[in-house]
Amino acid sequence: MTSLEFHKLCLLAYCLVLFVQLLSPPSCSAFAFATSTTEAEALLKWKATFQNHTRLQNLTSWAYLPAHAKAAPCFWTGISCNVVGSVSVINLTNFGIQGTLHEFSFLSFPNLQYLNLSNNNLFDVIPAKISSLSKLISLDLSNNSLSGSIPTSLGQLTNLSTLYLGSNNLSGTIPKEIGNLKSLVDLELYENQLSGSIPTSLGQLTNLSTLYLFRNNLSGTIPKEIGNLKSLVDLELSYNQLISSIPIALGQLTNLSTLYLNSNNLSGTIPKEIGNLKSLVDLELNENQLSGSIPTSLGQLTNLSTLYLFQIGNLKSLMTLLLYENQLSGSMPQNICYSGQLQNLSVRNNHLTGPIPKSLKTCKSLVRVRLEGNQFTGNISKDFGVYPNLDFIDISHNKFYGEISQKWGQCAKLETLLIAGNNLTGSIPPEIVNADKIHKLDLSSNHLVGAILKEFGRMTSLQKLMLNENQLSGCIPSEFGSLVDLEYLDLSSNKFNGSIASTFGNFLKLYHLNLSNNQFSQGIPFQLEKLVQLNDLDLSHNSLEGSIPAEISNMESLQTLNLSHNNLSGFIPSSFEGMHGLSYVDVSYNELEGPLPNNRAFRQAPLEALQGNKGLCGNVEGLQSCTIGPRKERKWVFGITFSLVAAILLISAFFTIKFVVQRKKKSVEKAEKNLHEEISFSVLNFDGKSMYEEIIRATENFDSTYRIASGAQGSVYKANLSSDNIVAVKKIHQLWDGEKNLETAFLNEIRALTEIRHRNIVKLYGSLATILSKDEEAKEVGWRKRVNIVDGVAHALAYMHHDCLPPIVHRDISTKNILLDSKYEASVSDFGTAKFLNPGSTTWTAVAGTYGYVAPGNMFSSF
Repeated sequence: MTSLEFHKLCLLAYCLVLFVQLLSPPSCSAFAFATSTTEAEALLKWKATFQNHTRLQNLTSWAYLPAHAKAAPCFWTGISCNVVGSVSVINLTNFGIQGTLHEFSFLSFPNLQYLNLSNNNLFDVIPAKISSLSKLISLDLSNNSLSGSIPTSLGQLTNLSTLYLGSNNLSGTIPKEIGNLKSLVDLELYENQLSGSIPTSLGQLTNLSTLYLFRNNLSGTIPKEIGNLKSLVDLELSYNQLISSIPIALGQLTNLSTLYLNSNNLSGTIPKEIGNLKSLVDLELNENQLSGSIPTSLGQLTNLSTLYLFQIGNLKSLMTLLLYENQLSGSMPQNICYSGQLQNLSVRNNHLTGPIPKSLKTCKSLVRVRLEGNQFTGNISKDFGVYPNLDFIDISHNKFYGEISQKWGQCAKLETLLIAGNNLTGSIPPEIVNADKIHKLDLSSNHLVGAILKEFGRMTSLQKLMLNENQLSGCIPSEFGSLVDLEYLDLSSNKFNGSIASTFGNFLKLYHLNLSNNQFSQGIPFQLEKLVQLNDLDLSHNSLEGSIPAEISNMESLQTLNLSHNNLSGFIPSSFEGMHGLSYVDVSYNELEGPLPNNRAFRQAPLEALQGNKGLCGNVEGLQSCTIGPRKERKWVFGITFSLVAAILLISAFFTIKFVVQRKKKSVEKAEKNLHEEISFSVLNFDGKSMYEEIIRATENFDSTYRIASGAQGSVYKANLSSDNIVAVKKIHQLWDGEKNLETAFLNEIRALTEIRHRNIVKLYGSLATILSKDEEAKEVGWRKRVNIVDGVAHALAYMHHDCLPPIVHRDISTKNILLDSKYEASVSDFGTAKFLNPGSTTWTAVAGTYGYVAPGNMFSSF
């Protein structure tokens, strides 16, 4: 071959190679470069739509620079690429992104396998174009604010193994197309607003290990197809509105370790097939409408550590057992504390019956026990033991009987002891105060007797004490005032007596105080004003007396006040007008009078809360209006009339006094002159003849049966006149010739009665001497009435000695001269030995009247 031919052949070969290169496809590197550029541009375009894209420090690396084109976006934060440089992972969890998925170009990421945008603030809907991510294995959009429905197009992502859409605002139904995701292992749609029923197509997800649908609005039944998910480990359907019974098919899920069906509306019995779930660790069926007995097959769940329902028998690892608020019946299993590790037990608010399991008595591990609201029976003093770790126990509202055990005092860590609403008897044992950490003690609604122990003062940790509705009695000990941390105190409906101690003012943290339906007496202590945090005060249905302390108005937090059914008297303090927080008041059935305070609680009070008083008035329907208007309305009237009235009164007072003195002097002289003619009627001022006939008729000619007192000068008779007036008539003994002293004594009495006017002098009804001389009648005059009688006599004597002019000395105060009216109001009578004193001189008197006890000093005077 010549050299020319060789060169021609080489040139032909070169052209052929060049032609082949021009016809061949681009290289892998060239294709990867083009794809990387498209993905980078798509990410930057999406970033630009973020509401906070300028403030996202984590995304500062997201920048497209031509000089470094080959490095973008594989080295950007949150982005990973495959071996050929295409984006395969986008992980932007917790980046604080605020935006939507509308501008996310799903078509630009053909090789994307993992997309994690969880824990951001993405909102709006999930685009249907997300199905373009055909190679996607994991999708996590949880913990955002996404709304709308779950797109059915997700069913096209057949390579998907994990789908996390929990904690969003997604609504609508669960698309049945989810059942096409045969590779799915984890499906989490919890904490959304999904509704409708659980699609039966989920039963096709045979590789599913986790199914979280809790806290939605799902309804309907639990599909039996769930039983096909043999790989399922965690099934949580709680906090929905699922109904009907628990499907038997769930017993096929032998790999299940967690089953939460609580807080639905499931009914029927617990299927015994649940006992087949040998791997089960946590079981929660509480807060449903389950009924019937507990299947014994649950005893086969030997790995169970938490049972929020019930358990049977040999659960060696059981520490927590909660089955509260269902409709479970029957008795509790005897081996409930077989493990010896049980700490938290709650079966409250069911229909369980029978005695407490014996294993509970020796279950030293117990920390918290709630058995209230059932129908358990048994002797409470024998069925419970000593629990060194117990801090809370509530066995209220059952049918326990017996006495409170001394053993409760040995529970050193006990803070709450609630045994209300049972049939307990006996007294409160003093040993209970040894549990000095108790801050809440409720023994109400039982049949306890005896007094409150003074040892209670040692329970200084007490914050709430309820002893109401028992038969406790006696006085409240003064040591009770040491409970300075009390916040709630209810001693109502017992038989406590005595006074309400002033030490109640020590309870500065108290917000509720109820002492109603007892026998407390005397007054309301003003020290209660210190209870500035008190919201509710109920002292009704006692025997409290005296006035309402004005200091109560200092209780600025008071909202309800009940003082009804007592013996309180006087006016309601006007300072109550400043109690702006008071919303309810009841002062009915007392002896109160006067205007109601201008306060919202009084203005809006119904008549029933004010009735039964002596004379309350105010602007309340059914209550009489006050004759005296409000103070502000009276001020201007007083100001205008005062100057005119004052002048008239000052002028007329002088002439009136002078006229009365002169008239009185003439009346006395006339009375002394006509003593023998009108001696019986000089005070009554009636026609003598007709009055004499009326008295003769009323006393049946002074028959001894009408005689109520007798003295040296005469006898006193009770006369019931035709006018329905009851009067006392004194008839002096017959005057013999020369018996001027007797006549003078009677004249002195008439004069004394004419001169004095007092409510405790001569308003006659009965004789104290008569009552006190008979044992049966004397018992009717209690010590309170006797004190009132003595008080009345003292007022009468003080009036005669200090307020009369001239002063009068009775000189014969004795039981026969003390007369009573229908209300046992004392009146002094028989002034026959009375002596008028000269104000300007010193007067000595000899002992006169009825002899009885005489002071030794009087032995030196003449009798």
